[in-house]
Amino acid sequence: MVKEEKFVQEEDVNYGSPATERRMSASGRRISTVDAVFGEIVEGGPDYRSVGWIGTVALMMKTQIGLGVLSIPAVLDTLGMIPGLICLIIIAIITTWSDYIVGTFKLRHRSVYSIDDVGYLLFGRVGREVFGAVFVLFWIFVAGAGMLGISIGLNAVSTHGACTAIFVAIAAIVGFGLSSIQTLGKISWLAWIGLICILVAIFTCTIAVGIQDRPAEAPTTGVFISDYKLFRNPTITDALSACSSLVFAFAGTPAFFSIVSEMREPRHYTRSLIICQSGVTITYIVIGVVVYYYAGSFVSSPALGSAGVLIKKVCYGFALPGLIVTTTLVIHLPAKYIFVRSLRGSSHLTENTFKHWATWLGCTFSIAVIAYLIASSIPVFGGLVSLIGALLGTLMSFQPMGAMWLYDFYGEWKAKRTPYLTFMVCWSIFVIVSGTFLMIGGTYGSIVGIINSYNESGGSAAFSCADNSNSVAA
Repeated sequence: MVKEEKFVQEEDVNYGSPATERRMSASGRRISTVDAVFGEIVEGGPDYRSVGWIGTVALMMKTQIGLGVLSIPAVLDTLGMIPGLICLIIIAIITTWSDYIVGTFKLRHRSVYSIDDVGYLLFGRVGREVFGAVFVLFWIFVAGAGMLGISIGLNAVSTHGACTAIFVAIAAIVGFGLSSIQTLGKISWLAWIGLICILVAIFTCTIAVGIQDRPAEAPTTGVFISDYKLFRNPTITDALSACSSLVFAFAGTPAFFSIVSEMREPRHYTRSLIICQSGVTITYIVIGVVVYYYAGSFVSSPALGSAGVLIKKVCYGFALPGLIVTTTLVIHLPAKYIFVRSLRGSSHLTENTFKHWATWLGCTFSIAVIAYLIASSIPVFGGLVSLIGALLGTLMSFQPMGAMWLYDFYGEWKAKRTPYLTFMVCWSIFVIVSGTFLMIGGTYGSIVGIINSYNESGGSAAFSCADNSNSVAA
């Protein structure tokens, strides 16, 4: 209990570069860094403070551009182009602010490693356990969606060359192997490769949809005219489900705690964030508008299947490395959280002991297996993405960040009552309330959508061998 109280009280106004003490650890090895989260980082052990600001950009963008962007044209088809773009921009603004709060909160509370630490500061032990559980579940579900995306890609490239259940298992094995790389600094080069590959894939699809006579799922005879709509009149459940998919597309926020914790210079976090969010938002708008404009209601979900069989093979050929890296990251993040929490305060956290490796590989293997079971049990890409965004994405990207700002500045507002602080109090409350509304309504809409998908011919059975690469957005 004394240790926990020390954690709460520990503030850091000069947080930035790690301490550079040169002394001997208990095992006789020199310590090059003493970090508030990882403790004594010894020479020859894993360096958990090695990510530069450019590598941070790649990691941030790769946690977002991947699975979410593939569902955005279908979101515009549900909401209509103009309401869809308005919702996308609003969610981009809210999540960008949330991401910014992650960085500033970390600078004020240097011992914070993950969102469970935030939960402890805000709500005590109950908050820690609840936030920690949701964090792990969120990334496990995202990893499941990543494995499902990889299986779709393998089916597309191979023309359904094997049972889909086998492809999902292959995705799980590859994800486990790559996610077991110990530090984000070593994974950042993979993030660049994955980011470039996924961008090439989605822009190739976008150009092909614009050049071709008609999208892949459109009638093959007659003159094709895109039936895109500027406005639509969706049911409330469909609208909330679509908004949940947009939340998922921007829901890299909980990963940013881990990323800033492994930066060499956390003060450069905001610089990386601005580049990341600008690039992500522009990409989403361009991809969503162009693909939906040319494909209309015949847009596929994932969107890479919208431009015909040949282009789909080409696009998924480029996209597969990106989807693999996404799955790698989202297995690594919850595994690292469990690993750090299990060994925090122990020399085994930063030294290459048997307990270190057994714990680490056990974490990555367990996360990969659970994600595999989820991907095999809910093989409906659009429905799974929407469910993750609604049930877990909002709770990780909206409410905690509003509460974090109030935790740091509510007392100052009560003392000063300036217009700026009053606005920020109202904004923080709005973020909390809107996130709660989206979480409840979106979860209901997503579950209804998944049930409907199973009841229709497009629904796939759990652990199915059927080809899952030929889906049209509902």
